Amino acid sequence: MPPVVVTGATMTCTFGVAPAVFNADPTGVQAGGLPAGTVMDMAPMVNIPTFGMCNTPSNPVVASATAAALGVLTPMPCIPATASPWQPGALTVKIMGMAVLTQTSMCNCMWGGVITFTNPGQVAVQAT
Repeated sequence: MPPVVVTGATMTCTFGVAPAVFNADPTGVQAGGLPAGTVMDMAPMVNIPTFGMCNTPSNPVVASATAAALGVLTPMPCIPATASPWQPGALTVKIMGMAVLTQTSMCNCMWGGVITFTNPGQVAVQAT
């Protein structure tokens, strides 16, 4: 199984200009000492914060700014628009009946972006 995603994991969006830090809902379950995420931790600006600026014309705010700039792509502040759970989650590990979020999970933004994890948030500990 890929590493479990926890609060503090880093993620990117294909149309965002900066990475963002994941925030798991509090369930009381931890992995590596940090709150573990589930596939339902997809709330915009709660679990998935801004990726800085959005640069896809399928985002109505970007499309409007681009039109006002006579067709020159004009990025606008990112407000993630996620409406469906992360896919896939862990096949057998669940928290409160929901699949655990893993580093290979992806979430789609309604404006066409794909959100993925670049780091699961857990610090590897070396045995001494």
